[in-house]
Amino acid sequence: MKYTVITGASSGIGYETALAFAARGKNLILVARRLDKLQELKLAIQNIDATVHVIVQTSDLSDTAQAYTLYNTLKEYQIETWINNAGLGEGSFVAEQNLEKVETMLRVNIESLTILSTLYVRDYADIEGTQLINVASALGYAIAVGSVAYSATKFYVSAFTEGLAKELEIKDAKLKAKVLAPAITETEFVNKSLDTEDFDYKANMSKYHTAKEMAGFMLDLYDSNEVVGIVDLNYNFNLRSPIYPILGALH
Repeated sequence: MKYTVITGASSGIGYETALAFAARGKNLILVARRLDKLQELKLAIQNIDATVHVIVQTSDLSDTAQAYTLYNTLKEYQIETWINNAGLGEGSFVAEQNLEKVETMLRVNIESLTILSTLYVRDYADIEGTQLINVASALGYAIAVGSVAYSATKFYVSAFTEGLAKELEIKDAKLKAKVLAPAITETEFVNKSLDTEDFDYKANMSKYHTAKEMAGFMLDLYDSNEVVGIVDLNYNFNLRSPIYPILGALH
């Protein structure tokens, strides 16, 4: 039995992606901090298709030790797709940002993502049909004043994943690495980034996508042979080849 792992599955893009993959009959391992939300999602999936096998696994990826524990806990399962969706934001000017919040963001967006990606690649690089999809951001390709630290974490995700895709290609690996780069999406993410209770997207944003729309884009990327799925300035979704210039190996 094969599984798709989705981190940050308790809400937003991760939640809707789980529903989208379940609709295709994919067995799921759902990861997040909030067990109650994961259980709600599991029930929703089983109401769609009772034949889909769903495992829920709590993990707080702001503690990088838990990233290792998570991966080791799941080693008994055959994982055909790993989606690193969990992420945090910080919507402040650098001089005003909450450094404790930034440290947490760095651990989730960069450290745990790198750990989980590396461990998955080590085990599955030569397994046919496998994919690693890391969720970056359109702000992983353009700096947003007022969210510089967040943009920088997503630049890392984008560059890391594009570079990994090239390394896998050079080695003729079976595993494909891809990066999804959403723009503003209607989720809990902005509330947490701005430390607000109820951000009004319609009042504050001229354009945005719903989490369900973004999950559809995730499937488009999954189905494609391209490395990057990115939302452009006009809020159109594009599948394309790597964006960053790639240099040859230095050794």
